[in-house]
Amino acid sequence: MSLFENMKDKIASKITDAFDEAVAGGELNATEAEISDMIKLEVPKDKLHGDFACNIAMMLAKELRMTPRKIADAIVAHIQTDEDICKVEVAGAGFINFYLTPNWLYKTIQQIEEQGKDYGKIDLGKGKKVMVEFVSANPTGPMHMGNARGGALGDCLASVLEYAGYDVTREFYVNDAGNQIEKFGNSLNARYIQQLKGEDAIEFPEDGYHGDDITEHAKAFIAINGDKYLECDEEERKAALVDYALEKNVTALREDLEKYRIVYDVWFRESKLHNDGEVTAAIQKLTDNGYTYEEDGAVWLNCEKMGLEKNEVLVRKNGIPTYFAADIAYHMNKLETRKYDWAINVWGADHHGHVARMKKALEAVNINSDRLDIVLMQLVRLMQDGEVVRMSKRTGKAITLSDLLEDISVDAARFFFNMRSAGSHLDFDLTLAAEQSNENPVFYVQYAYARICSIIRLLKEDGVEVKKYSEINPSLLTDETELTLLKKLADLPEEIKNAAEALEPAKITRYIMDLATDFHSFYNSCHVKGEDEELMAARLKLADSVRIVMAGILGMLKISAPEKM
Repeated sequence: MSLFENMKDKIASKITDAFDEAVAGGELNATEAEISDMIKLEVPKDKLHGDFACNIAMMLAKELRMTPRKIADAIVAHIQTDEDICKVEVAGAGFINFYLTPNWLYKTIQQIEEQGKDYGKIDLGKGKKVMVEFVSANPTGPMHMGNARGGALGDCLASVLEYAGYDVTREFYVNDAGNQIEKFGNSLNARYIQQLKGEDAIEFPEDGYHGDDITEHAKAFIAINGDKYLECDEEERKAALVDYALEKNVTALREDLEKYRIVYDVWFRESKLHNDGEVTAAIQKLTDNGYTYEEDGAVWLNCEKMGLEKNEVLVRKNGIPTYFAADIAYHMNKLETRKYDWAINVWGADHHGHVARMKKALEAVNINSDRLDIVLMQLVRLMQDGEVVRMSKRTGKAITLSDLLEDISVDAARFFFNMRSAGSHLDFDLTLAAEQSNENPVFYVQYAYARICSIIRLLKEDGVEVKKYSEINPSLLTDETELTLLKKLADLPEEIKNAAEALEPAKITRYIMDLATDFHSFYNSCHVKGEDEELMAARLKLADSVRIVMAGILGMLKISAPEKM
C-alpha cells in the first residue's frame, strides 16, 4: 500500500474512533450505517484547507438530526494529534480538515530508494487479464492523425494499466475481410489492368481507393508476376493482388508503429473469424436467443428488442456477413474464447453510435457488457505558425503518421497526443513540438531530468555521492518547495490509480509536467551544493528521488530520458 493510502487509512481510523467516543459520551447518536464505509477523504485544492478534508459530518446530518458543524465539532474533540497529524480543525459548514507534519512525506524517499523505477506501481488490477485494442487502422492505406493519437493514447493506457497491476495484452485488429477488402481488390485489379493495357482498358471503380499507393502496388506486382494474371479468372487475379498488397500494407503498418515505439502482443486477423466459423456461430447464437429475423433476403439484428432505435443487418442479401457481425464475433472471441476478464477499445468519436449496439449485442449472447469499455477519441487538428495544416508539404496529400514523424520527434508526438483526455479535441502545435525551449512541454520535462543528472554528475566529480536514506537527515527538508516536491512524489501511486480507473493516461502526462515544474521551483529556491554537508546530502537525495521517478514515468510513456541536453 502507498504512503498516501496508508495516511488516508490512518485518518479514516481516527475519524471512526472519534465518532465512536462521541457516541459513547452521549454527544452524538449512533448510526445504523457503518461509518467507516461512509468516510471519503479528498485533497483540498487550496492548501489553506489542509492536506486532507472529510465531509462525513454533512453525510450524517440528516440521520443524526444535527447540523454538520455540531457533528464535526463533536468528532474533532476526540481526535488526537501525533507525529504525522499536527492539527485538525472544523471549517465552513462542517468540513473536517487535517494538517500533516512533513514526517510522513520523508518516508517517500525511502520507498523510492527501495522500489527504484517500480515506484508508483500498485496492485489495483490484481493480475486481471485485460486486452487493450487500439489503432486497428484499415490495412488498405496508411495511418492518419486519428490513428497517431489513438496509438499514443492506447499504448500509454496499456502502460498505466500495467503499472496498476493488470496483466495487459496490446492487440491490433487487422480488417482483412469484408467490404473494404472487396473494394481494395477491385481497385488493385483496375490499376493492374490499366498498367498493362492502358487507362481505357477498364473503368476505375467509383468507390475504389484512388491513392497513389494502389498504383505503386500494381506496378510492384507486375515487376514480380508480369502479365501472368491478366487472362485468368478475375476473382483469382483479385485474390492474388490482395494477398500481395495486403501483406505489404500490414508490414508497413507494423514498421510505422514500431518507429512510434508501439509493439503489439497480438495482430489478430478478421479473416480468422470467418475462416474458423466464429462469425456464423455468433449469428447463430443471436438467432437461438431470439434476436434475429429475416427480411428481404437479409438477416437482421433486432436492435429494437434491445431497446435501441435502429435494427442492423448481420448478413447481406448476397450472403456476406457485415462488419458488425464480425465485430460481435470478435468481441465474443476476446471475452469468451480467449477469456479476457476485460476488453478496452480505443475508437474514434465517429463510432459513438456503435458503442450501445455493441454492448447490447454482447448482452444478447450472454456476455456481461460491463466487461467491455470503449474510450472514444476526439479529432486532431494540426497547427503550424497559427495556421491549420491539412496537407503534407512533401506529398501534397493528407498528413500520415509517417509524415508527422519526419517533421517532429517520436518523443514530441507521443507526449503531445497524450496531453489531453481522449474526449477532448486536440490542436497539435507542430511549431511548438519542434521547439527546443521550455515552452515545449516535452522539452521542459526532459530538461528537468537532464538538469538533475547534471547536478548528480558534477557533485560526483567533486567526490560527493548520493547517500542511502539511512545516511541522510530528511527532517532538514523544510523549505516549501522541498515539501511540495515530496508531496508530488508521494502522490504518484494515487495518480496511477486515478488514471487507471478513469482510463485516462493523460493524467500521468500532466503529473510529470507538474513534477518538472515543482522540481524547477525547488532548483531555483534551494541550492543543492552548499556549505552544510548534511543539508546538501538531503537535497541531493531528494533530487535523485525525482530523477528515479521521472525515469520510471518517461519509460512508461516511452519517452526518452536524456542525461544531457
